[in-house]
Amino acid sequence: MVVRVVRLGTARSEGEGTRIGTVRRPPRGVPKSEFSSRNWYDVWFPTLAPSVETLKLGLAAETPAQWATFARTYRAEMSAPEARHALELLAALSHQNNFSVGCYCETEARCHRSVLRALLTEKGASIEQAG
Repeated sequence: MVVRVVRLGTARSEGEGTRIGTVRRPPRGVPKSEFSSRNWYDVWFPTLAPSVETLKLGLAAETPAQWATFARTYRAEMSAPEARHALELLAALSHQNNFSVGCYCETEARCHRSVLRALLTEKGASIEQAG
């Protein structure tokens, strides 16, 4: 079993399982009834999304130092009890189920999902390698 870290809105991999949207806002202009069929996500889980303020830090990051500030801030948010428990739950579930987590950003390296991948790995998740 494995967790995949994906770009929401892309074609699903065979056996991907439930797709979880770890984003602050649903996709614009898409009826809620079509989120799954259009490969956005099956379940919206904003608990693991950066706060609006932190998201702005990430979007504005132009240097490695600015990106590092974003990553530290997002990690701090994910250490709060609700987020920490969610990460622990997903890590445990990854040993029994296939599922994916994702965001809309084109490039994972400049997206919170790169940090989310690391956090899940640190919690012991069975995670598909980036590739």
